[in-house]
Order: sequence, then C-alpha cells, then structure tokens
Amino acid sequence: MQRTARRIATAVSAAAASLLLALSLSPTPARAATHNPVVFVHGLSSSASSWDDWIADFKADGYTSSELYAWSYSWSQSNVTTAGQLSSYINTVRAQTGAAKVDLVVHSMGALSSRYYLKNLGGTAYVDDFVSTAGTHHGTTTASWCAWLYTSCAEMYTGSSFLTALNSGDETPGSVSYASYWSNCDDALTPDTTAILSGATNVEVGCISHTDMNNDYGVYEQVRDFIA
Repeated sequence: MQRTARRIATAVSAAAASLLLALSLSPTPARAATHNPVVFVHGLSSSASSWDDWIADFKADGYTSSELYAWSYSWSQSNVTTAGQLSSYINTVRAQTGAAKVDLVVHSMGALSSRYYLKNLGGTAYVDDFVSTAGTHHGTTTASWCAWLYTSCAEMYTGSSFLTALNSGDETPGSVSYASYWSNCDDALTPDTTAILSGATNVEVGCISHTDMNNDYGVYEQVRDFIA
C-alpha cells in the first residue's frame, strides 16, 4: 500500500513539473495596446471628413475605429454654443468607451470652441492632450470676409471680445498637455504667429498651407508622437 502511494505521488509530481515547464516555455500573449479616444474637431467651412487622411494614418499605426472620433458641428454658430455641444459629445465618447479622458486634436477655428470647453466648461478634467493645427488662437484679420455673416467668424476676428476673454489669464489651464503646430506661410492666419499658444509646446512645421495642416503626413507624425 505504501509503495503504491509513493508511485502515485511520484507520478503526480512529475505531471505537475511537466505542466509548469510547458507553461514557462509558452509565450505570454501580448496585451493589446490601448489609447485614449481621439476626438477631432474641424474648423470653419469644413466637416469631419477633413480628418479622413489622419484617421487612416492612426489606424495604420495601431488605433482602432472605436478610438477615433471625427465630430461634425454647425460652424456658423457661436463657438460658445459649439463648446457646449462638444462637451456633450465628449461625455458620450467617454461613456461608450469607458475612458476617463480623451485627446483633442483640432484644426483652425476648432481650436476656439475646444479651448472654451477646456477653460469654461470643466473640460480640463476630461482631456489628457490638446493639439491644435493652424489654430486661430489669437484671431486672424482674414476673418473679415465672413465676420458679418457668421457669429463664429466674428468671434475669430482679431481683437474680438470672445478672443479677449478666451485668452485672458492662463491660455493653457489645468493639467492638460498642450501643443500647437503652425506654418510660416499660412495665408488664412494673419499673422501666422496667431497660432502660438502661451504655455504650450509650439512647433513651426515649415511652409504648409492652411488646408493641408490637418492632412499632412509629417505633421501627423508629430501629433501622433505627442499624444502617445
């Protein structure tokens, strides 16, 4: 009886050792990389489709469709109204994804409603990185052509009361990481240095047109690395 028990114990020990050895040699499955959801905000006279190239680039670099959100809004309305809608949209994205925070990537006038959201609507609690491309942070005189047509455009004109309030105090509030990418030959921004944001990582990318700033691959690579 004792001999039989010893044989059973020996067999069990050998089987356990074999199992442990097999487990130690088996490759550990790689955990899928995850990212903050990225919310893209377009500018004046544009739409969510202006981000198609970059969304394709993000997907090629490992992002999934459930991490990329190009948002459309009525660009003729006040940037204050748009900011409120953006707040609701980001809350929806966070609820759908379970993410605590998102990354905001914006173009041109999209910088104004996004910054209003961050400064005045509690957005700094829900945004990790903020990146603007050709952002009209301090206004542009080229907005004169549409200032009499659209509220948003009047707010974008240099020296507007909207911009004065938006840029008063801290231009980069909260613990958000801010970056602004701008071109030295942007005909839509007068002056092109209006895109420089105090307290942000400001990057001059060379001579790239205003409409190409949010689909240029070289700029994309810098934005991708910043939010990574």
